[in-house]
Amino acid sequence: MDILIQNGMVYDGFNQAPRQVSIGIRGDSIAFIGSQDEVDFSSKTIIDAKGFIVAPGFIDPHTHADRDLENPKESHNKPFLYQGITTVVVGNDGSSPYPISKYAKLYSDHGIGSNVAFLVGHTIREQVIGKVDRQPNHEEMARMKALLQQEMESGAFGMSTGLFYAPGSYATTEEIIELGKVVAKYHGIYDTHLRDEGTYSIGLSTSVKEALEIGKESGMPVHISHIKCLGKKVWKQSDSIIKIIDNAIKSGLEVTASQYPYLASATGLQAAVVPRWAESGGKDSLFIRYEDPNQRSWILEETQQNIELRGGPDKLLIVNTGKKEFVGKTVKELSESMGLAPNETVFEVLKEGYARVASFSMDPYDVENFMKQEWVVTGSDGNTGHPRKYGAFPRKYKYYVKGSAIKLADFINRSSSKTAQIFRINKRGSLVVGNYADIIIFDPETFGDKADYEDAFKLSEGLKYSIINGKMAVENGTFTENLNGRILKKE
Repeated sequence: MDILIQNGMVYDGFNQAPRQVSIGIRGDSIAFIGSQDEVDFSSKTIIDAKGFIVAPGFIDPHTHADRDLENPKESHNKPFLYQGITTVVVGNDGSSPYPISKYAKLYSDHGIGSNVAFLVGHTIREQVIGKVDRQPNHEEMARMKALLQQEMESGAFGMSTGLFYAPGSYATTEEIIELGKVVAKYHGIYDTHLRDEGTYSIGLSTSVKEALEIGKESGMPVHISHIKCLGKKVWKQSDSIIKIIDNAIKSGLEVTASQYPYLASATGLQAAVVPRWAESGGKDSLFIRYEDPNQRSWILEETQQNIELRGGPDKLLIVNTGKKEFVGKTVKELSESMGLAPNETVFEVLKEGYARVASFSMDPYDVENFMKQEWVVTGSDGNTGHPRKYGAFPRKYKYYVKGSAIKLADFINRSSSKTAQIFRINKRGSLVVGNYADIIIFDPETFGDKADYEDAFKLSEGLKYSIINGKMAVENGTFTENLNGRILKKE
């Protein structure tokens, strides 16, 4: 063997009970699982995992890691690696690197620290008709389908939409169904940021039903990204949402979801509070309308309404923007220092460039309720400025496994094999002879997150080893500097 792991408590990714067995790795694959007494071993590297947990490498179904992976200085993917993540999915929320073939080559050329699976985003709409609020004509729809087919043939695992965001929000249900039929031919999945996670437009339950309709009519399995009840008006609605999804599953539809274990969401400030109609055509068009006295009052009125839906200006924390002095302050604090109303403050911040905001607008009841469902897997939605990029998976273990909200085996299984099953990622996500050797070893006493809203850039702790494709990525808690990741393609 090249690597022999012994004496650890092994969770295989699908069973509930762990086993104390040895794992032998040869090349990039698992070659042996069982008792060492059965075989004579010779191994270049022996890992004594006594007192530690051995598990399949975690698969993160929703990240924005593509922004790091395209940069050779950040392609190590350490924020995810130290969470125990060995495979990241990119291209979520309807926005994907385009074309996939170009970025797959780029990643391969300079090396990547984790495996990567691509989704093709609904960004193809922008490629064909731009950011305008209108429906595609027959010719444009044909071009969108052709681009979608091209990306699926480049190895995408499915299609993502961001129906909450412009310009994806301008698409009708029927448009997504038609595009979805192309994806279904390649047995791809439908990954969606719902049109509304609260009460911004059509409402949470109606948005869930829309996603289910798209899946049923197109033939795609449905995966709801970062499922949540966003805003006080929909708190405690998780029970009714769970019932809707359970009934859909009973009817024969394949439905799953991902979730991050935080009470605050994060998105662009513009996306969070600016009305969609005002964004048509892009940011330049937004500010042309904003400077028009006839439209300014409407824009400000709807912006204020959206601020209140997010819990008020004191619940909106700026976590990333071009003007550093804004970071770490709430919209309320900035409005007071500027002497402006909160809605006007939003536009002053946006004038300085793109801004991200953490929105403290979820209830613990709903977070735990969704977490306990067998169709909900762990995901980070990892993006700059929110601690989830550095801590989602260890945080779930630290607070929800140790806090007895969920079982350890369920946490591991729904961070590995269940996600592999959802995305149709073959030979990963479980410890089985013949599978690729993506394996993590962590200390059950110290595994946990360190990143918070004051410092969202702290690596998680407690990960002792990460083995990706049979090679060490983290050894004795230290990054090896080896870029062992691969580009995964839908088979």
